[in-house]
Amino acid sequence: MTGEERTAERSPADPPATVRTRRRFSPAALVRACRPRQWLKNTLVLAAPGAAGVLGTAEGLRGSLIAFAAFCLAASGTYLLNDAADVEADRRHPRKRFRPVAAGLVPVALARAAGAALTAAAPATAALSGDWRLPAVVAGYLALTFSYTFWLKHQPVVDLVAVAACHVIRAFAGAVAVDVPVTSWFLVVVSLGSLQLVAGKREAEVRAARRNASGNTTRAILASYSPAYLTQVRTMASGAMIVTYCLWALNEPTGLPFHAVSIVPFVLIVLRHNLLVDRGAGEEPEELALSDRPLQLFIAALLVSLTIGIYLT
Repeated sequence: MTGEERTAERSPADPPATVRTRRRFSPAALVRACRPRQWLKNTLVLAAPGAAGVLGTAEGLRGSLIAFAAFCLAASGTYLLNDAADVEADRRHPRKRFRPVAAGLVPVALARAAGAALTAAAPATAALSGDWRLPAVVAGYLALTFSYTFWLKHQPVVDLVAVAACHVIRAFAGAVAVDVPVTSWFLVVVSLGSLQLVAGKREAEVRAARRNASGNTTRAILASYSPAYLTQVRTMASGAMIVTYCLWALNEPTGLPFHAVSIVPFVLIVLRHNLLVDRGAGEEPEELALSDRPLQLFIAALLVSLTIGIYLT
């Protein structure tokens, strides 16, 4: 699920070779269409249980894993439905035309059926938590993603907030799954961090569309943004997030300074992400976390310092 503007390399009457030739369906192609690499975003459900110190308990781990599984099903279902809805536009995109549905490896009808089945299974899986609130949160996430697919992604600024809200819902679901309160500090940091990622993603998309220089785009929304505006949004969000995180970390009543120490890797993560976006990366934020070694080291240092501060003090 994205709001990316697709730059046309070919005319609609001249589809890429990948769709001119009929290809045989394979289960592996359907799995790829579910985008399992995107499940990395769903680790946000572990944030609230981890911050509350309950991931080490059997009940906390069980609730967190149920929430993670439910959001993986929900996300993959919406990806399939979105790819089926946008198949023609994806076929004109220089990169997305290789996705299994756009490339003809997964029939559109099958993508719709599998997507519907996965989205139906997501609230059912969430119900295994025994708390009605988690299925309700998952249903709210699905409602937001469908609203985004068919309407919100065409509304400037609102589309940024909608995608960021999907990340915030994931984090909130983790708290609901293990029945821990959501503090204002947590909510503000997650919200601002999500906005930073989304603004960076849009900025990278706009720059990529301008580099292609064809002027033909499959989504008009990117024409509403300039790189300067998105840079401003990203800078505002990252600056406010750093200040909020520092205030939380410096006021945590612990005997050891591990929360304060975590400020250093946290700031490094933010700065590294901004640098990568300025270099033209960031269209797929999860790919940065999976491929950029400095970013991985900073994230590991943050997790270690917070784990010691929360669980061992």
